[in-house]
Amino acid sequence: MSPAIPASPHGDHFAELVVVRHGQTEWNVSSTIQGRVDQELNETGRQQAAMVALRLSQEAKPAAVYSDLKRADETAQMIAAASSVTDLVRDQALTERHMGLFQGMKIDDALKTNAYKSYSSNNDRNEELPGGGESLNQLSERCVFPLERDS
Repeated sequence: MSPAIPASPHGDHFAELVVVRHGQTEWNVSSTIQGRVDQELNETGRQQAAMVALRLSQEAKPAAVYSDLKRADETAQMIAAASSVTDLVRDQALTERHMGLFQGMKIDDALKTNAYKSYSSNNDRNEELPGGGESLNQLSERCVFPLERDS
């Protein structure tokens, strides 16, 4: 006999949220910081998205909400097609974190910069990344509202 599923502390009406990261890009392979640079999926990324789409096609899902970047769009479109999801919502608020001057840099090169060393030496979630990047709190505030709204 299976154990009983515990009741939700939120009552009978709650939303299940499944978060899927986009598939692989060439910049992921080369360890290049993407941030908001709009990279497309590579062939491995397309295969990853197809596998996730197949898995999620077995689940109930009334909507798909995704960021405005090509890699997220392609991943969401593949999942929606496999799952017969017709309610697709593209939301710029869910875009990647702006990585400031680190966007387009190899991770190893970024780690060697004085800007990174200065940024990483404190644990202030309000500190913005050098070069116009977002703080962790800015990222959280921007992404949480759409998820709460759509769930």
